[in-house]
Amino acid sequence: MRAIVVRKFGDPVELAEMPVPEPGAQAVKVQLDAAGVNPFDLKMAKGILEGKLPHDFPAILGVDGAGSVAAVGPDVTKFAVGDRVVGKFLVPPAGHGSFAEYSVLPQDATLVAIPESITNLAAAALPTAGVTAQDLVDAAQIRPGHTVLIVGATGGVGSFLVQLANIAGAHVIATARGDTADRMTRLGAAETVDYSRAPVADSVRFTHPGGVDVLFDLVSPPEALAPLTELVREGGAVYSIVFSADEAALRERGLRGGNFESKGRAPELARLLARVAAGDVVVPIDATVPLEEAPAVLGAAGARGKTVLAI
Repeated sequence: MRAIVVRKFGDPVELAEMPVPEPGAQAVKVQLDAAGVNPFDLKMAKGILEGKLPHDFPAILGVDGAGSVAAVGPDVTKFAVGDRVVGKFLVPPAGHGSFAEYSVLPQDATLVAIPESITNLAAAALPTAGVTAQDLVDAAQIRPGHTVLIVGATGGVGSFLVQLANIAGAHVIATARGDTADRMTRLGAAETVDYSRAPVADSVRFTHPGGVDVLFDLVSPPEALAPLTELVREGGAVYSIVFSADEAALRERGLRGGNFESKGRAPELARLLARVAAGDVVVPIDATVPLEEAPAVLGAAGARGKTVLAI
């Protein structure tokens, strides 16, 4: 089968032929139609999980994937052949991911049925970015009337986060260059800040001198995040998904949050799928590219939503 692999950490990402996997006990084999691309995929190829998880090489990349159950192993009770499913294809040993024609997952992994009204392409964009955004909104305990600043709003996580924070009743301020401001508004942002025209902190301080209640920063390094935290009122919250927060400094200022890693699994993914099926959340797909073009899009900057591989 065709797959996108790395032969050892740091090697070039390439298209290769790999054996078709078969499911063991309590595992399912999924024929993948689509796979979502995340910044983590390139980080994994470079070795971010080295020493944290065992790996098999050549390692097939990809966490998010959607398709149909092609076979089930003994004692599988949750899925049947033909079921459309979406999930996170990162389980030990790593290296058997979703950037392939087939992959195998334990039935108890993060794997759920896809509602009839959602395409496999759309479903594949949800597991990492969408669930991370949902978990962030849950953790921040956003209430109607809260003012929320989202830095890095135009990417995959940000595009979901703008919608979910708006649904929670927040007044959403999204950072976006001028040509993406309209898209942020359509997704639910009450205001946009063009970071290419003026520093974000200065712009927000001018329009909201009393500060904001929650800062979600999805992109900034520590030196850029620190001044932005000064916009957050005492008792508010700051979350960084790129581990840039100085948590001790936040606590000294009476702020909640810190460095955030999503723990969402099957129940959280199912909840998000239900929101999409109900029409409450739009899946923001920016580009769909064939599997063989994956090496060119991994780690690409400037995404406006999600990139999905068609397999």
